Amino acid sequence: MTNQHYGQFCGLARAAEIVGQRWTLLILRDLSVGPRRYSDLVAGLPGIPTNTLATRLKELEDEGIVARTAPNGAERSVVYRLTARGEELGPALDALSRWGAGGMRTPREGEIVTTSSITAALRVAAGDTVVPADWDTTYNVRVGEVETHVVMRDGAITADPGFIEHADLEITAGPGIRDVLAGTLSAEDAVATGAVELDGDPALFERFADTLRVPYSANLLAPS
Repeated sequence: MTNQHYGQFCGLARAAEIVGQRWTLLILRDLSVGPRRYSDLVAGLPGIPTNTLATRLKELEDEGIVARTAPNGAERSVVYRLTARGEELGPALDALSRWGAGGMRTPREGEIVTTSSITAALRVAAGDTVVPADWDTTYNVRVGEVETHVVMRDGAITADPGFIEHADLEITAGPGIRDVLAGTLSAEDAVATGAVELDGDPALFERFADTLRVPYSANLLAPS
């Protein structure tokens, strides 16, 4: 790694040396959603200098966190993916994401939502929640131009990029969906105020709102 060592025999120090550089956590977030080509990473990380992306990927490869798959068959581009060592970072990435989201209510000027960011956010909102085994519900979620989906099935919740055909409920949302995930805006009020638009059974959105949760921090909600 090119960053300066902290000079401490400490797990946190070693982790910071590896993942603490600018853009590294977001690269890991995108790869946690699924394998990506270099061009996919560039598109999903607006503003990242290409030389920085190349350097970070090389550093993560050297640490055994990311591996590249050579082109084969119809795939003509190198594909990057997390190794088993990289996947061990999942709980830490989720914890940091949940902590950061606790202080986020509305986007700052210039901030956007990407496919990986909303998919990762919904995975964090699902957490380790166990849903009733007889639930078999699929949701498509569109935020701006970004599309992802959520499946509640076999007692578990999964979130992945892209739309699926014939979802049980289509949700189109703006920034107000953040209040829904925080539990400060009810499903009914979200629809009534236009924070979300639905195509399907509204009762399924109530299930969505009651099950997926990323609360605000106490400081954010405290009176000023």
